[in-house]
Amino acid sequence: MKKFFGTDGIRDRANSSKLNGNTLMLLGMALGDYFRDGEHRHRVVIGKDTRLSGYMIEQAVTAGLLSMGMDVFLLGPIPTPGVSLVTKSMRADIGIMITASHNKFHDNGLKIFDKFGNKLSDEVEMEIETLMNKEIEKKLAKPELIGRAKRLEDANARYIEFVKNTFPKRKSLDGLKVVIDCANGASYISAPTILYELGADVIKIGINPDGFNINKECGSTDTSMLVHTVLKEKADIGFALDGDGDRLIVCDENGKIVDGDQILGLLALSMKEENNLQNDTVVATDMSNLGLEKKLNEHSIKLLRTSVGDRYIKEELLKNNLSLGGEQSGHIIMKDYGSSGDGMVTALKILSILKESKETSSKALDVFSPVPQKLLNFNISDSKVLEKKETKTLIESYKQELSSDGRIFERMSGTEPVLRVMIECNNPEKLDHIGNQISSYFSKFN
Repeated sequence: MKKFFGTDGIRDRANSSKLNGNTLMLLGMALGDYFRDGEHRHRVVIGKDTRLSGYMIEQAVTAGLLSMGMDVFLLGPIPTPGVSLVTKSMRADIGIMITASHNKFHDNGLKIFDKFGNKLSDEVEMEIETLMNKEIEKKLAKPELIGRAKRLEDANARYIEFVKNTFPKRKSLDGLKVVIDCANGASYISAPTILYELGADVIKIGINPDGFNINKECGSTDTSMLVHTVLKEKADIGFALDGDGDRLIVCDENGKIVDGDQILGLLALSMKEENNLQNDTVVATDMSNLGLEKKLNEHSIKLLRTSVGDRYIKEELLKNNLSLGGEQSGHIIMKDYGSSGDGMVTALKILSILKESKETSSKALDVFSPVPQKLLNFNISDSKVLEKKETKTLIESYKQELSSDGRIFERMSGTEPVLRVMIECNNPEKLDHIGNQISSYFSKFN
C-alpha cells in the first residue's frame, strides 16, 4: 500500500509527518530523480492555493527539486487546471499544485502532473515513494548543475485567456447576472476576471484570502452565502468553486443547489445534440445517482462507472476515447478542453447553454429526477473497518434487502480518516430505515 499518496495526490495536516520540511524535500528529490530524462534542462512548474502552509511546502519541495538539477517556475496562487495547462504549454517535465482542495486551511497537500498534464498513476506514485526511502542523496546534481528557481508572473493571465477561449466567439455573457464564490482560494483572481471580460454582470464573494479563510463558510462545501447572495441580488445563476478551482457547484435563480450529476446530465445531452459526445458515452463514478443513468439511457447515452476520484475518470476517458466525465461532487472533465477538471470551463459551458436555449437556470439544470439518496460520513480512524467480517455481513444483508430497489456503495476516503456510505433507494421509508441502522452500527467506531 502507498504510504504518502492517496486517491488524489498527497493530503494531510500541514506540518504533519507527510507534510513537513524534511519529508517534502525528500519528495522533491524523488520527483526530480524519477522525472530526469536526458541531458536537457528540466522544468517544473509549481502553483498553489491560498493556505498559509503553502509557502513552507513550496520552498521545501523546490529545494529538493533544485538539488536534483530541476529548474523550478513558481506560479503563485492559481487554480489546479491552470497548473496542468502551464505544465503542457511550457513543456515542463512536472507540474505540482499545492492544495488540499475543499479542506479547511490547516490541511494541505500536493497534486502532481506529468508533462501531458495528467495526474500520476498508482504505479508511478509507488515508485516515487520507493525512491524517497532509498539513499537518494547519492543521486544529487553536481554543484554546477543545481537548478534555478524563478517566479512566473503571467501564469494567471495565460490561464484566463485559455478559459475565455473555450467560450464560443460569437457569444457574450451580456445580460446575465452571475454570482461567483471563489472560496477565498486559488481562483480569486482568475474566476471573476473571466466572467467580467466575457460580458457578465459579476457579483464576487470569497475573494479575500488571508491564509486561514479558504473554504471557510464559503465555496463548494458551504453554499449558504452563495444562496443568500443569488437571492438578494436576483442573479440568474451562482457558481461556487472549491479551494483549488477544479470543481463546481451551481445555484439556480431560485436558490436551489445543483450537484455535479445534474451538471453532467446537462452537458451530456447538449453535447449529444451537437454531435460532440464521443461514442455517446459518459463516465461517472460509483456515487453518481441512478436517476442520471436512467435519463442518459433514455437518450441512447451509455454511462460507465469508475472508482471515486477524478483521475480514475480521466483514465477511463483516455482508455475508451471519450470526451465527458464527472463526479457528483462537481468535478467535471471535458477532455476536449483540458486534461483535468476545471470549474470555470464547466461554468462557461453551462452559461453558453443558457444563452443558447434562453431558459432559466432552474429549468435548464433540472435534467432528471434523482433517486432518493443518503450520503453518510463517519469519522473512523480504523482504515480496515470495511474488512471486518461483521461489517461485510451487515452491508451485504442490506444490499440483498435493497435488491433492484437501489444500491449501497461504501468506501474509505483516500484523503482523510472518513468512511463514506452512499445509500440509494426508490422507497424513502426503506432508505431511512437502512440509513439509521448503518449509522447506528458505524457510530460505535467513532
